[in-house]
Amino acid sequence: MATLKILRMDHISIIATELSLRPQQVASTISLLDEGATVPFISRYRKERTGSLDDMAVTTIRDRSQQLRDLDKRREAILKSIKEQEKLTPELEKAILSAETMTKLEDLYLPYKPKRKTKASIAREKGLEPLATEIVKQHEIDPEQAARAFVDEEKEVHNVEDALQGARDIIAEQINENADIRSKLRDLFKREGVISSKLIKGKEQEAAKYKDYFDWQEPISKIPSHRLLAIRRGEKEMFLLVDISPDEDGAINAIEQEMIRANNKAADQVKIAVKDAYKRLLKPSIETEIRLDSKKGADVDAIGVFAENLKQLLMAAPLGEKNLMAIDPGFRTGCKVVCLDRQANLQEFAAVFPNEPQKDVYGSGETIKHLIEKHRIEAIAIGNGTAGRETEQFIKSLGLPATVMVAMVNESGASVYSASEVAREEFPNEDVTVRGAVSIGRRLMDPLAELVKIDPKSIGVGQYQHDVDQNALRQSLDDVVMNCVNAVGVELNTASRQLLTYVSGLGPQLAENIVKHREENGPFKSRAALKKVARLGDKAYEQAAGFLRIRNGKNELDQSAVHPERYKTVEQMASDLGCEVRDLMSRSDMRNRIELKNYVSEEVGLPTLKDILDELDKPGRDPRDKYEVFSFADGVNDMSDLKTGMELPGIVTNITKFGAFVDVGVHQDGLVHISHLSDSFVSDPAAVVKLQQKVKVTVTEVDPARKRISLSMKSDPFGKTLQKSKKPRQERSRNRPDADGDLQAKLAMLKGKFGK
Repeated sequence: MATLKILRMDHISIIATELSLRPQQVASTISLLDEGATVPFISRYRKERTGSLDDMAVTTIRDRSQQLRDLDKRREAILKSIKEQEKLTPELEKAILSAETMTKLEDLYLPYKPKRKTKASIAREKGLEPLATEIVKQHEIDPEQAARAFVDEEKEVHNVEDALQGARDIIAEQINENADIRSKLRDLFKREGVISSKLIKGKEQEAAKYKDYFDWQEPISKIPSHRLLAIRRGEKEMFLLVDISPDEDGAINAIEQEMIRANNKAADQVKIAVKDAYKRLLKPSIETEIRLDSKKGADVDAIGVFAENLKQLLMAAPLGEKNLMAIDPGFRTGCKVVCLDRQANLQEFAAVFPNEPQKDVYGSGETIKHLIEKHRIEAIAIGNGTAGRETEQFIKSLGLPATVMVAMVNESGASVYSASEVAREEFPNEDVTVRGAVSIGRRLMDPLAELVKIDPKSIGVGQYQHDVDQNALRQSLDDVVMNCVNAVGVELNTASRQLLTYVSGLGPQLAENIVKHREENGPFKSRAALKKVARLGDKAYEQAAGFLRIRNGKNELDQSAVHPERYKTVEQMASDLGCEVRDLMSRSDMRNRIELKNYVSEEVGLPTLKDILDELDKPGRDPRDKYEVFSFADGVNDMSDLKTGMELPGIVTNITKFGAFVDVGVHQDGLVHISHLSDSFVSDPAAVVKLQQKVKVTVTEVDPARKRISLSMKSDPFGKTLQKSKKPRQERSRNRPDADGDLQAKLAMLKGKFGK
C-alpha cells in the first residue's frame, strides 16, 4: 500500500491548508506529538519549531491528524476487503484512494460490504438478476412478457408479479448502493430536511418539560444545538416522536432524475423501484446519517460551551493563602464549620445551629467568634446552597472585624467531592459534611487546585453535557484542565496527587510516585531532584519540569517557568553582565541591559528568549485575575423576595448558546436570555459575558411553580417604547423569552434588536 503512505504524507498539506498554516509548522507539531510531547509543552517550550502556535492550534492539529489517520486506516481495510473479493478495479481503487471523508468511503464500499440476507439477495438466488438488468436499461420491452421466462415454481417464482417484484428489489438495492445518488440525497436532506417532533399520545403530563416540542417543525440546517439536544433527549425518554426528512416527492424526483432515462413500461417498473428504494432503504439510512451528523455538530457546540465555561471557572481568581473559615450551611442539620490554615490544612471543625429550627444565634455566634480568634481567621467562605444567604446574614450580624472578609462560594459539586474516593483518602476519619466544608473553603483559596478533584460534569457549567458524545467530552475537558493547570503552574511541594496528575508528562501513576517520594524524603529542594522519583525518566522530566515550581529552592529559577534546559542561557546572561541570576530576577535595570539577539542559537530563538525575560521579570507569576469581594443584595434571600422590576447584583454561573444563568442569591439561578443580554443584537452569549463575571440584572418575571426566574441586562428590559404601541398587553406578554429559545424568544429578540 505505497499509495497510502503518500496519502499520509499529504496529511500535512491538508491540515496546513485547512488551518492556514505553513506546512513546516504542521509537520513539526505532528513530529513533536508523535515523539510524546504534550500540547502544553509544545505550545510553551517549542515555539521555534512550531512558529509559536498556541495550545488551541496544537490541539486542532493533533485531533485533525488523528482523524486523517483513522480515515487511512479504514481506507486500507476497505481496499483489502474488496481485493480479497477480487472485485477491485483500477477505477474503484482510484476513487477509494481519493475519497476525502469517511462518508464517501463507506458509500463506495457499500456494494461490496458483506450483508445479511436481503430481499435483493433472495431475488438473486432465484435467478432474477438478468431480468433486473434488462428492465433497468429501460429499452422498449414489455416487462411482463420478459418476466414470464423467469417464472419457476421450484425457485418459488410463482407468477409474473413475483418475478417483477424480485427484479424491482434488486434495482432498489442498486439504487440504495449508488454512491452518487446517496451523495445527492444526503445533500438534499441537509439542505431541505425538516426535523419534526410530536408528543406520544397519553404522555402529556410526564412530558410537560418538553411541551414546546409537542408539535414542532424546523429546518435541520438552522436548528440551534441546544434545541436539537433537547428534542433528542425527549425522544430518548420516549416522550416525543422525531422525524428528519425533506419533502418526499422532491426526494423521489431527485432519484428519478438519476435513474429514469425513458418513458415506457420498463421505466415505469424502475419508478416503482425508486419509490421503494427511497422509503424502505434510502430514507431510513440517510436519516440515520443526518441524525448522527447533526448530533455531532450539536455535540461540538455543546462541548465547546462546556469547555469554555470550565476554563473560565478553573481560571477564576484565587483568594490565595489565608487562614480561612469555611461553612457548609444548613437548616435542620445545622452548619458545619471548618478552620483551615494558610496551606489549606484542616485545623478544627464544629457544628453551629444559627438557623431554623434551632435558631441558636447566641451560642452559634460565640462558637464562631472563638474559632476566628483562635485560628486568626482572615476570611470566611460560605457555600451558596440551602441556608447560604441566611447563614451569610448571621455571620455579618456578629460584628466581626472589618479585616475578616466574608464571601459566598459556589458549592456545585462539593457533595460529589465529599463522597468521593479522593475525599476519603484525604480525610478518612471525617464525615461527608466536614469534607464538603473543606472543599468550599479550598475553592475560595484556589479554585483550580480544588476543582481538579471533581468530575467536571458535576460542577454545573455545562449544556446538555450528559447527552453529548462522552468520549469527545472527556477528551475536551481533559485538554482544558491540563492547559489550565500548566498555564498556572504547580507548586511541587504542596500539590495534591490530583493536581499533579494534570501536569504535562506526568499522569496518575507518576503523580502518586511524586507524592509518595515527598512523604518519604521530605520536600523537593530542586527540580533536578525529580529524577530520583520512581519511574520518572528523562522524557517525563523534560515534559513536566517547566510547569513545576519550587519556592525557596536551591536554584532561584526553580520558582519560575523557565525550563531547566534553558538555565545555562540565563546563567550566561548573568555572567555577561557580571551579576548573579538573582540580580536578573530582582533588578529591572539589569534585565534592560540584556541583548536577546546575542543569545539566539539553532535551538533557542527570540520567542523563547522573550518568554525567559518575562519570567525573570515576574518569576512564576499567576495569570489569573486578583480576587474581588462580591456581595448579593441584602434582604433578597428567596424567590419569594423577588419582585418584577428589581435591579440586583448577580454573578454569572453558566453560559449556554441561548443565554447566561445568573445567581442573584435566592438559591435558584435566573436566566438572562440571549435577547436580553445587551441592548444590541447578540449571536453568542460568550462574547458578552464571562463565567464568574459580576453583573447588574433586572427581574422581568418570576415563576415559582416552575422555579424559573427571567432576568435582563438591557437598559430598557420591559421595552417601554413597545408598551406605547397599540398592541394589547395580553399579546405583548406572550412574547416572553423562554429558556429553550422558542418562537416567543425569537420575537422578543427581534423586538430588542429593532425597537419600535
